[in-house]
Amino acid sequence: MLLVIALTNFMRKPQNNLNCHYFALLAIALYPRTLDMEFKLAETATELRQILALQAQNHAFKVPPEQRISDGFVTVQHDLDLLTKMNASAGQVIAVDQEQVVGYALVMTQEFFDLIPVLAPMIKTFDKIEYLGKPLNKYHFYVMGQVCVGEAYRGKGLFRGLYNHHKKHYATQYDLCITEVSTSNPRSIIAHEKVGFKTIHTFKDQFDEWYIICWDWNES
Repeated sequence: MLLVIALTNFMRKPQNNLNCHYFALLAIALYPRTLDMEFKLAETATELRQILALQAQNHAFKVPPEQRISDGFVTVQHDLDLLTKMNASAGQVIAVDQEQVVGYALVMTQEFFDLIPVLAPMIKTFDKIEYLGKPLNKYHFYVMGQVCVGEAYRGKGLFRGLYNHHKKHYATQYDLCITEVSTSNPRSIIAHEKVGFKTIHTFKDQFDEWYIICWDWNES
């Protein structure tokens, strides 16, 4: 903000045209354009393919171990056929900049619980969990299947924007939004807690230890 104000004042002096051009470029570099950012539900096959491309770039297999703690990572890989079916059931939430998907937060309704084997341990755990004295399966909920923000767009509010769009479209249809986060992914758990998620269970499978977290839309 200080840079933008200084730049505005600086550009009032015609004799400094060259310097104005320099500072204008500097301001653009430090404050990238965000006016065209749009949060929406995915509508096209192109958008779904862009989700998959972003997913592949940020998968745990692709992110170097030294970056996983600071930058986070995703663990589940979808294919176009499954993602298309999921999108037909409930629109996938995406952030789009200049017609490019730069962030997403997937919606997985209960009809797809058995179609992603890597999530089976979490799904089975649902039968054992109580929330506020009531079996979890007595609530109407869906699973936020995965959230990811492109590297160049992190720290710009996209994470919260994606979840706010979830709430905008689905809070009247569901009691809870549930997801899991690896205990080795502290960046992700902190970000979820800031949105409103809270841990309701912890479990281990053959791959990792996980927090099951929920966002109770009856509380917010």
